[in-house]
Amino acid sequence: MASKCNILVTGGAGYIGSHACKVLAGAGYVPVTYDNLSLGHRSAVKYGPFVEGDLADGERLRAALSEHEVEAIVHFAANAYVGESVDNPRKYFRNNVINSLNLLEAMVDANVKHLVYSSTCAIYGTPEEIPIPEEHLQSPVNPYGETKRIVESAVRWFGEAYSLSCVSLRYFNAAGADIEGEIGEDHDPETHLVPIVFEAALGRRTHVEIFGTDYPTRDGTAVRDYVHVSDLASAHLKALEYLIEGGASDAFNLGTGQGRTVHEIIQAVERVCGRAVPSKEGKRRPGDPVELVADARRAEEILGWRPRFSELEQIVSSAWKWHSKSE
Repeated sequence: MASKCNILVTGGAGYIGSHACKVLAGAGYVPVTYDNLSLGHRSAVKYGPFVEGDLADGERLRAALSEHEVEAIVHFAANAYVGESVDNPRKYFRNNVINSLNLLEAMVDANVKHLVYSSTCAIYGTPEEIPIPEEHLQSPVNPYGETKRIVESAVRWFGEAYSLSCVSLRYFNAAGADIEGEIGEDHDPETHLVPIVFEAALGRRTHVEIFGTDYPTRDGTAVRDYVHVSDLASAHLKALEYLIEGGASDAFNLGTGQGRTVHEIIQAVERVCGRAVPSKEGKRRPGDPVELVADARRAEEILGWRPRFSELEQIVSSAWKWHSKSE
């Protein structure tokens, strides 16, 4: 596959997808964003052509693959709210599973051979060991994680039957914003901790609710592995080029191997923006694990990926630069 080839990026108008488009374009590829804008933003499409379309529309999808002479796909498009998935599983199985199958079928029909799939650590469920390795038992505790597990399995079987090669990337907690401030995180509703803390610091919400302060951790709050969104984006480029160069299908964790508590995130935001963040202690949310931290050594060993911007101060500073733009 020659450089400057076209890569279809489903969900490329979304948070991680738009950052991946920037990285792909910077490496000489042409990211073709395919997005229905139900969650993404047209303003985030800055780095290549845009096709407004839904993965449920097979005709539109096949036309995009043909018209743009797509040679590989990076697949982000999905619903990703854990709580919503519990309340509305039909939405999640339809969009995340059925629409991903539509994409796989279109790939086969168009003879597109390489796929990088946006997966999640939610496929592991409640961890039995920390840090979590890729071979950990997969036992999702919510429909969102289950849909991602099903698609990973489908991808594997499609690969064997139709000679597709695929890398599934299992994210831990995406955070931060583009280092240059061009794009950032903008969800509605917002459920990610870092932007919620900034909204409280900026007075856009009354407080941060801390779900559980009685966990067996160093300060009683839950521990998560936060990885900078630009580092996640660079992992997609690494995975794509690994496949182009003939790498075998595989799955990799993406994280830093370091856990941060909720209190530590709040304190980091207060240091960066110089403001107090009002918070309120609440009860644990059902199904929330005590700690989620990645063992991401295989991503470094095989893909050559290592986080560059994921120190806590870097994550928080980049997010502050983005969120304070409109202050």
